[in-house]
Amino acid sequence: MKSHVWRPLFVVIGIVVLILLARAFYVPDDFGTHERGYMYSYHRTGNIDEWKAYPVKYQGSEYCQSCHEEKAATMGASPHAMIPCENCHGAAFGHPEDPEKLAIDRGRDLCLRCHAALVTPGSGRSYIPGIDDRQHNADIECSVCHNPHNPNLAEM
Repeated sequence: MKSHVWRPLFVVIGIVVLILLARAFYVPDDFGTHERGYMYSYHRTGNIDEWKAYPVKYQGSEYCQSCHEEKAATMGASPHAMIPCENCHGAAFGHPEDPEKLAIDRGRDLCLRCHAALVTPGSGRSYIPGIDDRQHNADIECSVCHNPHNPNLAEM
């Protein structure tokens, strides 16, 4: 073969070798998927205690139910029962010390994450009622007419 073929090949091989050498120096020995496979993806076993000390941002719906029993009961009987409270209200980190932190997002975009009309109904989400957001009360928030905790009850 001519040198114009070998030269670029040697350059590519050299770059790959440099990358592998750099990786050997920069990636810690305890980095990988470890005994639980890809369940926790790639991580370092050396910093597990650091992550255990990190404050939990999302608490789960059970955390909310201890103080908001009436809302939890209403929500439990609605089509939105399977949606965690923090999907709409934000992370409960710092609540109840800072009650204003969990201000309700009443924007249409929040509702349209699930209720936008589907272009291809075979996506597995086709059982959720969708709307055409350009025609269905485009100028007002959804919560003006619909109670998010029980959307079957009209607010009007």
